[in-house]
Amino acid sequence: MLVYLDLIEDQSDRDKFILLYNTYSGLMYHTAYNILKNDQDAEDAVHQAFLNVIELLPKIHTVYSRETKALMMMLAKRRAVDAVRKRSRFVDMEIDDTIAGTDITDRLSGGLAEALGRLNPRYSRAILLRYGYGYSTQEVAKLMGITLDAARKLLTRAKNALRDELEKENEDEE
Repeated sequence: MLVYLDLIEDQSDRDKFILLYNTYSGLMYHTAYNILKNDQDAEDAVHQAFLNVIELLPKIHTVYSRETKALMMMLAKRRAVDAVRKRSRFVDMEIDDTIAGTDITDRLSGGLAEALGRLNPRYSRAILLRYGYGYSTQEVAKLMGITLDAARKLLTRAKNALRDELEKENEDEE
């Protein structure tokens, strides 16, 4: 934490930063770890997020508020997603259901996972990449080896199919 404090000139901002760090660092780490599934990468993401916090200190008025908590979580999530995207640029592999992390049950549980499991594997894979892992539509297209327009259509069809599955599930429960 001393490295961060050296970057902050004003003592009141230092005090605010220490409170932010002590209050939210654990939660931010947990958020980043849930995305990255790696201790070191999660720590790096949190470190990057706190560098952003230093820049935002003048805009943070209250340490203990929902808005501040949401900001801290958003920063951690964004840095973690950035790390995933950076990793994907260096690793060019075909998506395969046998690769750890592409299984629906790794990311979701309950009725949604079951509904995704009943979908065409291509649909569930597209939804998982876009909404489970936070890839952009353009990145989904690249990962799936299709054009951007095809990815947009695939995601639209996949969402419609998922909605239909969830509606069927709700009807069956009634």
